[in-house]
Amino acid sequence: MIAGKTITEILLPSSKSESNRCLIIQALSSEKIFIKNLSNAEDTNILKSILDDFKTNNKDTFAYNVGHAGTAMRFLTAFFSNQEGIIVHLTGSNRMKERPISPLVKALKSIGADISYQEKEGFPPLLIKGKNLTGNELVIDASISSQYISALLLIAPKLTDGLTIHTKNKMVSTPYIEMTLKLLEQTGMKIIRNENHFAVSPQKPQKTTFKIEADWSSASYWYEYLALSPNTNLSIRLKGLKQDSLQGDSILPKLYEIFGIKTTFFKDDIIIEKTQNVPQQSFIEMNLENTPDLAQTIICTGAGLNLEMKINGLSTLVVKETNRLEALKQELLKFGVISKIIDNETFILSKGNNIKKPKNNIATYNDHRMAMAFAPLQNVVGTFTIENPEVVKKSYPNYWEEFRKLNYC
Repeated sequence: MIAGKTITEILLPSSKSESNRCLIIQALSSEKIFIKNLSNAEDTNILKSILDDFKTNNKDTFAYNVGHAGTAMRFLTAFFSNQEGIIVHLTGSNRMKERPISPLVKALKSIGADISYQEKEGFPPLLIKGKNLTGNELVIDASISSQYISALLLIAPKLTDGLTIHTKNKMVSTPYIEMTLKLLEQTGMKIIRNENHFAVSPQKPQKTTFKIEADWSSASYWYEYLALSPNTNLSIRLKGLKQDSLQGDSILPKLYEIFGIKTTFFKDDIIIEKTQNVPQQSFIEMNLENTPDLAQTIICTGAGLNLEMKINGLSTLVVKETNRLEALKQELLKFGVISKIIDNETFILSKGNNIKKPKNNIATYNDHRMAMAFAPLQNVVGTFTIENPEVVKKSYPNYWEEFRKLNYC
């Protein structure tokens, strides 16, 4: 108990962002790389299954389907490009075939990769003929996805002559690139970084054990739940989170102060509690360019509190599992919440919204974050139905089990 409050412990999944990067580092290493607390998210399971199959099957031609796993598609494109003598057919879901991959493919081809599009130019599926990549310098557009740069950084130490990566246009989601760099550095890798380029020499990783942290992105839904909960005596304990995290979404405690949520850090966990019911500010503006995975959570929090909000820096959301900006707009309308999108990068919650219970089911668009971000709105409007709730398995398989714990509080 904390000052008379009830504490409910919620279990978080391990970070799939950390897990997926560590799996690629492990697959590329001739040294022993161990991974503890690997994520059980569907995306990570898919990537691990493909890497395990590739390692154990002694053949020249492979065919893999990554489903909705965008990280797996980007990381594996780079990974297989430098596997000399193999042929890989790499595809994904229908939505994956709509998500651009041309900046990464163009960059890889500039250093000698043999990659061709099998359907629509610039999009999966891909035919990859693995080669010993000998080019050592490339230029890539950094404004669409940080995963392109991470994919290149992960394979760079294995290239014969190393790799210098020059970026053009404004870089997005930079904390994910920082995560990639720090994980590589944990294996003894040295990367020289200046403002617009990264230089990586050929290197072998040292024996390393990665311990994957709990997922800060998944923690966001419990911050939202608490912000919208009428139960002022409720506190939530979240285990496995660190204050000095590699994850950019660890900015959550600071962001949610504005919604009246206090975070207390302990050695191996945090406790979050509500300090006020309604934010004192009448208008809230945020830039989530570096933490776009928090956008749906924060926007739904604002909608539930009937706030006027302007969220900037959301350009990457249009090429995620769905066009998240349009999906948010359409589903919030079912709650009577009016919003608008400006230039495919700014989301505005209009003044004077009064959220109400939806008459229709809430669609998830095969997007795990839609399901998890909308669920806490039940604290404001009562129960409603979310379609395809199993979509949460992509990142947080036990989300609904944990959600039910709080419904009994």
